[in-house]
Amino acid sequence: AEMLRGGTTCCNENYLFPDVQAATYLKHGFRAVVGLPFIEFPTAWARSRDEYFDKNLAVHDEFRGEALITTTLAPHAPYTVSNEAFERIRLISDQLDVPVHLHLHETAQEVEEGKRDHGIRPIARMQALGLVNDHLIAIHMTQLNDSEIALMAEAGASVVHCPESNLKLASGFCPAEKLRAAGVNLAIGTDGCASNNDLDMFGEMRTAALLAKGVSGDARAFDAAYALRAATLNGAKAVGLADRIGSITPGKQADLAAIRLDALETEPVFHVVSTLVYAAGRQQVSDAWIAGVRKLENGRLAGIDVDELKTKARGWRGRMTAQ
Repeated sequence: AEMLRGGTTCCNENYLFPDVQAATYLKHGFRAVVGLPFIEFPTAWARSRDEYFDKNLAVHDEFRGEALITTTLAPHAPYTVSNEAFERIRLISDQLDVPVHLHLHETAQEVEEGKRDHGIRPIARMQALGLVNDHLIAIHMTQLNDSEIALMAEAGASVVHCPESNLKLASGFCPAEKLRAAGVNLAIGTDGCASNNDLDMFGEMRTAALLAKGVSGDARAFDAAYALRAATLNGAKAVGLADRIGSITPGKQADLAAIRLDALETEPVFHVVSTLVYAAGRQQVSDAWIAGVRKLENGRLAGIDVDELKTKARGWRGRMTAQ
């Protein structure tokens, strides 16, 4: 509901219980790329390495024929997954032709501990395991040197920049302008509620564009047109859906959002793209369509009872704070 009201028509999900996620997205006609989670310790989703793989592959098979649902393999991070598991993940990725979604080089501590435990930086370890390729979706990437940026570009890997999450956790700054200049496919994301307070792609676009200028010292860096592309087509490319969504192109799916720019806050409009990135907000999204089906009309959600949803959310707040 929050994503639709903010003009988001597809998400890249990653957490436990991918079966429930996929079923819920499908029920509401929302396009989703559902991560099949893997972490090297027991959770409520799976208790062992084999159970993770078995359950995840079952979810992939269950939803493989659905037009709105695709999957990624989603090992959590280098420090929570073993080499043996990564090798199996790479093999499955190759066999099924699905992306690998991985938190990578998120913090300086992760990099230093990776060097201590494995003798090399995490990206070098992923390269040695055969995972740095055009299937890789590397999340965060705040700790990169020039040779690693060149490696990502050469491999055709994608990076997802989550600027507000990184700022909130003081994780560091993704070298977004260097990645863009090197030709890396750079997308914009939000991360989740543990490190971000909203799923607001307008806010993330603005933060990414402004932060890149401050980090690079170049006011021309990460211009508005690129910020919009990073939030749309580059994201579609990262998850393997650029042939279906991400741009208004004949033959693609009609995943669309209408944004009103006649509000006082956005008038006068001299440059539409610049206004979208630097002035508009998600509250100005009026309508949204997924695969040509209207899901938001004049700010009202189709098929979702907002009052009921808010009551459920407050109930979960009570359950969580009571523990």
